Amino acid sequence: MPPIVDHPLRYALVNELHARPFPQLEVPCHAVLIALKQPLEAARRDRELDRAHLVDLLDRHGAPHPQPDATHHSAQLGRHLLKWESHTEFVTYTTFCPGLPERPFDPGEAAVFPTDWLSAAPGLRLCSVQIRVELMPDDPERMMEKLEGWFVAESLACAEVLDGTAIVAGDFRIDPAGNMRFAVFVRPGTGQRRIGRIVQRLCEIETYRAMSMLGLGRARELGGPLNAIEAQLAALVGAMRDEASPADVTLNELLRISASLETLAARFSFRAGATAAYEAIVHDRIAVLREERWFGRQTLAEFMRRRYDPAMRTVQSAEARLGQMVERAARAAELLRTRVDVDRSAQNQQLLESMDRRADLQLRLQATVEGLSVVAISYYAVNLAGYLAYPMTEPLGLSKGLVTAALTLPVVAGVWLMIRRIRRKMH
Repeated sequence: MPPIVDHPLRYALVNELHARPFPQLEVPCHAVLIALKQPLEAARRDRELDRAHLVDLLDRHGAPHPQPDATHHSAQLGRHLLKWESHTEFVTYTTFCPGLPERPFDPGEAAVFPTDWLSAAPGLRLCSVQIRVELMPDDPERMMEKLEGWFVAESLACAEVLDGTAIVAGDFRIDPAGNMRFAVFVRPGTGQRRIGRIVQRLCEIETYRAMSMLGLGRARELGGPLNAIEAQLAALVGAMRDEASPADVTLNELLRISASLETLAARFSFRAGATAAYEAIVHDRIAVLREERWFGRQTLAEFMRRRYDPAMRTVQSAEARLGQMVERAARAAELLRTRVDVDRSAQNQQLLESMDRRADLQLRLQATVEGLSVVAISYYAVNLAGYLAYPMTEPLGLSKGLVTAALTLPVVAGVWLMIRRIRRKMH
């Protein structure tokens, strides 16, 4: 028996489950993440430019190149382990390096990404993150002093994660060097894979948070056009109650508004859908950290509920408002089409009545013409009959006038009967 044939995508799809393993990190260490995104049409960008940019960085360190169609790649750049991932709209570069600089969150940690290389990037920097990983001090007060020195206390979010294995902290603010900071304090004996999972999830939380916030900017841009269109739509709907307003003109204006709304919906639908997907990933990554409150500080989840979720609700509200306006315009157009159809039916009814009156008039005119035709035909018929009878008038001693008078009534009656018979046959 021949062997069973596998689906051509079977192995590729299974390998995709294992394509992005968590890094294995030793304490102490630090990580740097940058995410690049093209400002327009990022989902349809030329991905060869992303690959060429990655190859340029790899060539500077003599590292191997990725596969031609690869969407992720790992390579060793000196002391740094590089992890590159290509997503639908953006590209991320993450480096992991053992050890910590003397200066906490030193901007020099990002020197693995040269300035000239960043300037040539086929996109703009969306987010830049520095993560510092060190052992958890025995004295909580000492750790609190570090956090107060590194972060803004008003927006600091801090929590124990993964059953007290580590403490993560961050204020979601951009420092003077243009980076966002996170600190991870790990209990002694924590496995390298677990540390890698914590760091990786912090990178994903910030990356997808930044991507989802793009929807807020688009929602704010949408507010002005929607306000203007809503006023126009309300005016048109109000004009529909005015019988003197031409329905055809109103319908054309309503169709123009509907086209504008559909254009806005087409431009906003992708961003709204992407925002919802990124928001779900952010909450999922926070949930898997299994946070517990640490010394009364707000957790990452609480921070997101207070400052991030309102922005997402704004995006959802803009999407719902746009959808409602599209439906309102569609309903108004349907009502207006009904009014136009009713007006046209009334016009058709008037036209039919006018045609009926014209037909009746035509019948009357036809009857009149037929009467005149009887008279005319009878006149010529009497003359012809008279010519035939005149030779017999002299022998009988009758005058021509008397013969003509005697022939008139029979001839008229005969002509009338003949025309009536012809008309009946035609009908």
